[in-house]
Amino acid sequence: MQLLYKLEAQMREKGLNYLQKTQERKENATPVLERLGQWLEEHQYSHRPTSPMGKAIEYTRSRWAGLSVYALHGQMEIDNNLVENAVRPLAIGRKAYLFAGSHKAAEMTAAMYSFMASCKKNKVNEFEWLKDVFERIQSHKQKDLYQLLPSNWEKYNAK
Repeated sequence: MQLLYKLEAQMREKGLNYLQKTQERKENATPVLERLGQWLEEHQYSHRPTSPMGKAIEYTRSRWAGLSVYALHGQMEIDNNLVENAVRPLAIGRKAYLFAGSHKAAEMTAAMYSFMASCKKNKVNEFEWLKDVFERIQSHKQKDLYQLLPSNWEKYNAK
């Protein structure tokens, strides 16, 4: 696993795009995953199922497809750390959100947190994005609303 994370760090340092990442993973991550998968197969019966190693092997084998599929596409991440970091503020403030006022208000709060997390992921200034969206949304055609999403905003921003 350390080899896989080292490869991911090297790709980040090089600033590779998703097509380049896909190729790198195909060449370098896939052989590591194949060796790990083979090791899991060979050792699945070498440890008692209730032992820590037996549990770890079974846990990994039962999630193998999800673990290894990231190597097929450069836009996927090796783990879900980005998502966990994005939702951490929600988990910390969970009790406070019980008092949003209504179910609809809670849904809107969740939507806004999603937009803000998307802004962070896409390196978009949240305040500038929100101000621009509020100014333009009324005159924007419904079929073009995708242009206002944080992931598309810089491309379609009129400024």
